[in-house]
Amino acid sequence: MTIQHKGSFVRQGFKTGEHIVYPAHGVGTITEIREQEVAGMKLELFVIAFDKDKMCLKVPVEKAIEIGMRKLSEAHFVERALKLVRGKARVKRTMWSRRAQEYDAKINSGDLIAIAEVVRDLHRTDNQPEKSYSERQLYESALDRMVREVAAVNSISEPEAINLIELNLSSKKSKSKKEIGGSQEEAA
Repeated sequence: MTIQHKGSFVRQGFKTGEHIVYPAHGVGTITEIREQEVAGMKLELFVIAFDKDKMCLKVPVEKAIEIGMRKLSEAHFVERALKLVRGKARVKRTMWSRRAQEYDAKINSGDLIAIAEVVRDLHRTDNQPEKSYSERQLYESALDRMVREVAAVNSISEPEAINLIELNLSSKKSKSKKEIGGSQEEAA
């Protein structure tokens, strides 16, 4: 197995030092693009570091788009996701195991809007019943993915991103009343 390091090259629209989103792991940084020989074949690989998970992943350049690797969302897209979490939770009346699979698929899709839907749907306020263990795990996983992307896009710390998301989650009630009833209902 031979390894040949590449400089700051751009491949498939991605470059070294850039933050990306890998569907199964969230936000990572491309640390290098290297050529490596595996089983007699030369492969060009992205080396992606996920600092929070203390993990490094090698992804073949040709497969990056196919597996769903993407650039960070634009700021207006993050704003859409934050607006989405203010909405009313949509809880389906299906069995929990089926909903859990759907939530897990959304989290691992790498799609910020789908992840925001999971955060919105699984968020519980103080006056709502406590979540089950599996529900809490899914919620924390979705929140973590959303926090990392919001923090990276807005160039803020993760605690600041958590505060921003929680602020939007807590404004659910006042926003939904305005959307449903309009200003006449508030004046009454």
